[in-house]
This record gives sequence, C-alpha cells and structure tokens, in this order.
Amino acid sequence: MAAKKEYIPVMTRKGTVEIPERLKDLDVKEAFAVLATDDAGLPYTSLISYALAPDLKTVIFATPKDTRKYKNILNSSQVALLIDNRSKSRHKLMEIEAITVIGTAKHVRKGKRWDALSKIFLRKHPDLEKFLYARTTVLVAIQIIECFHVSHFQTLSVWNSR
Repeated sequence: MAAKKEYIPVMTRKGTVEIPERLKDLDVKEAFAVLATDDAGLPYTSLISYALAPDLKTVIFATPKDTRKYKNILNSSQVALLIDNRSKSRHKLMEIEAITVIGTAKHVRKGKRWDALSKIFLRKHPDLEKFLYARTTVLVAIQIIECFHVSHFQTLSVWNSR
C-alpha cells in the first residue's frame, strides 16, 4: 500500500500565530539560525549560535571581529535572521515552521548590558564561554523590528515588535 501523500497548499494564507510564543519555543529547541547581512549590495549568509533575550525583542550572538558577517554589520546594521525547525521535520513538510526576523544589529560594548546579554547567551550555549570571552570575539544584539512566521507550507503570520 502506498504512503498517503501530504496535501501541499498552493496559495498563501493569512496566519494568526502568536509569534512571540513561537520565538520562545524555537529558542528552546533550536541552537542555530542563519544570519543574512548586506555584503556590498549582495546577500551574505552565515550560520550562527543564537539566544533570544527574555524581552522577546532582542536576539544575541557572538562572532569573531575578523569575519565577513561582522564587517558587513559594521557597514550596514540591517539584517535578517532565519530560525527554523526543518531538521526535526525533514519528511513532514507541513510541520516545518520558520521565522524570519528583520532587525538592526549592533556590537554590544563591555558593561552592564554586555554582562546581562552574555549571561543569557551562555545559559543557552555554555560550551561557547571561552569563545565569548576571547579578545577577538564580539557580542552582537539584534533589535527585532518585524517577524514573519511561515508554517503549514504557506500560512504567513506577521508581528511588528514596536
């Protein structure tokens, strides 16, 4: 007997997902995200380890200073971040969900804010402590402007964090 085929919608539908709740859930379940930066007018993507701040308006990651992604952020702070669960639902297309975060990325200078954000980051990624404290590493905070959540292949929900 042949396996039942999934129905794949061909039209986009308006969603009603509570995106802050989905951000929290994905933050617990997913360690990595894809960061998109502007590289002299061309898109450039990087895989990053990320953490979501409790305010649900800030995403944190660490990167070496001498990387293309960091240099791109210095030139243009506008970024996009893709957080998804595709690896967990590889054969179930309708169960995959993704959130595209649009925001502004800024280097966090050492001080009270750095201390607070680094604790959040290290709670999720304790194995990156030595990396985070290296002289060559910077902590970056993305202030979320807007999020787009896609689920069930074509159901789109939008959240403006302002």
